[in-house]
Amino acid sequence: MSSTVELTKENFDEIVPGPAGQDFVFIDFWAAWCGPCRQFAPVYEKAAERHQDLVFAKVDTEAQQELAAAFGIQSIPTLAIIREGVLVFSQAGALPEAVFEDLIGQARKLDMAEVKRKVAEEQATDGQV
Repeated sequence: MSSTVELTKENFDEIVPGPAGQDFVFIDFWAAWCGPCRQFAPVYEKAAERHQDLVFAKVDTEAQQELAAAFGIQSIPTLAIIREGVLVFSQAGALPEAVFEDLIGQARKLDMAEVKRKVAEEQATDGQV
């Protein structure tokens, strides 16, 4: 049984920002024809099995072009992390297992009050001319 969930525009709102009690969602944007995506897939699956308290989702960019476009995906694989409804990380490229584990640890340690304060500041200044 897979530890990851397939994310589509139809189930997006129920999975992101995550089911009740889940404030973390990792999203792997991939496609079947993408070699680096296939290399990263087992790393992503292993992490999902190790961190069962987190949601690991996959988006097939061929089948879910609108969702990929909404995230501004330019190249794949791209990993995105949404925590408490805030996109806190987005980066293209397949990550080695050790780097991905470190990233998960860093995401867990984020001070979300500080992140949300910065987002609010950015949104406030975006509206100014």
